[in-house]
Amino acid sequence: MSGSSPFQMRLVHLDLKGAPPKVSYLSEIFPLFRDLGANGLLIEYEDMFPYDGPLRLLRARHAYSPSEIKEILHLATLNELEVIPLVQTFGHMEFVLKHKALAHLREVALFPNTLNPHEAESLALVGAMIDQVMDLHPKARWLHVGCDEVYYLGEGEASRRWLQQEQNTKAKLCLSHVKAVASHVLARHPATMPLLWDDMLRGVPEDQLTASGVPQLAQPVLWDYGADLDVHGKALLMEKYQKCGFSRLWAASAFKGATGASQALTPTEHHLRNHVQWLQVAASGPADVLQGIVLTGWQRYDHFSVLCELLPVGIPSLAVCLQSLLHGGFAEDVKARVENFLGISSLNITGFTRSASTCTAPWTSYCRGTVVSNVSFQTCILKLHEAALPAAWGPLACGFALRYVTGWFSPYHRRRKLIHPVMIQHIQPQALSLLARWSALAGELEAALQRVFYPDAVDEWLEENVHPSLRRLRQLLQDLGEAAGAQAPQASPGPDPGPEP
Repeated sequence: MSGSSPFQMRLVHLDLKGAPPKVSYLSEIFPLFRDLGANGLLIEYEDMFPYDGPLRLLRARHAYSPSEIKEILHLATLNELEVIPLVQTFGHMEFVLKHKALAHLREVALFPNTLNPHEAESLALVGAMIDQVMDLHPKARWLHVGCDEVYYLGEGEASRRWLQQEQNTKAKLCLSHVKAVASHVLARHPATMPLLWDDMLRGVPEDQLTASGVPQLAQPVLWDYGADLDVHGKALLMEKYQKCGFSRLWAASAFKGATGASQALTPTEHHLRNHVQWLQVAASGPADVLQGIVLTGWQRYDHFSVLCELLPVGIPSLAVCLQSLLHGGFAEDVKARVENFLGISSLNITGFTRSASTCTAPWTSYCRGTVVSNVSFQTCILKLHEAALPAAWGPLACGFALRYVTGWFSPYHRRRKLIHPVMIQHIQPQALSLLARWSALAGELEAALQRVFYPDAVDEWLEENVHPSLRRLRQLLQDLGEAAGAQAPQASPGPDPGPEP
């Protein structure tokens, strides 16, 4: 099913450090991945992996059990999806180094994101993590070891002392740790090739990268999620990596989670452009250089950030991107295929697709139907103090006299309980109606979220996207009631005696 795609492997990235799906949902969505053109998965477990022994403290509350990992792998096999596990081993180590018992292994004591490469215990730690993951993935042909965005490398006390020695550089320090990690993988799991993100390699001079020995031990994944990526620059970077001795290269695009830390709805057009340009990159080099492409779907920017687009919300974008890779572009016939796969009558590339009310595909359980298209804007249902609501709020905001709120019941009025009595009649009935509809919709959304995600993810998403709006609307009604009471007619003091003579 390769079509005209230059990418032999097309991997869907599952970022489990935020809102990890239940296995039951994965059983529904894996067949769609396959049908859309994916033939592999890059699973970034983070704290969802069932680490054991001294590493047990890394587990999230709802971490998958070993039997669930085996079930995920079984489901992947049934759907012809090859699984590549990802274990962070250098940067993005927050889920490990946030723990007090492991905080002494931080590169910089204050920051939990980067591992101290000078400590022997650091390599032992990531080696143990790798071995436990590989024990449950014994057939994995590749293991991704992360190594991206190694912030503050060289700023720790041990690194500063090391860098004072002649000929020592940050690049050499980075490559030394990468080489140690890759060597561990190959020594313990000789049939498994390490992959790593390429950003820490880009600025390393060719001679240093060649001499490091890393090109013989791993394969780089060139990542760029922009809609206007530099095609020529990527071609030159691929040429550099080939000269350094890397046997194969990989690409990484994004189908969601790359346009804003708090993005709630996926801008499909942006991601389509990203993939079209990766097709141009692939066409600019030898046909056999790129082993495959990872379609990343980030769920958080890092362990401590808010959730961005949930996986089901990004499915239309994923469908567009996968089909474009499979068929070499996005023409009308590809658009029709995507609409057929998703069970929708009209795919909106420039806006946000709504599903047909009769669609029963698993991705529509809440994601792109009327519910989230109207709910998930991070700015909430009501911007009570702006001149207009976002257009996508239409069905909820229709008829609500926002101009009466902004014009006659501003924060100034609300603090002083001032309102023209006629404005109560304009605002209160519609605000009550809006609250009733919003509350019902929130309940529907919560039930749909619970079907896909674990309770902590449901609670987090609702607290970020729904509850603030409900509180805001209820506070408006409370303020309105108090202002109405203050404006009630008072007992007459009697006739005006008129002016003094």
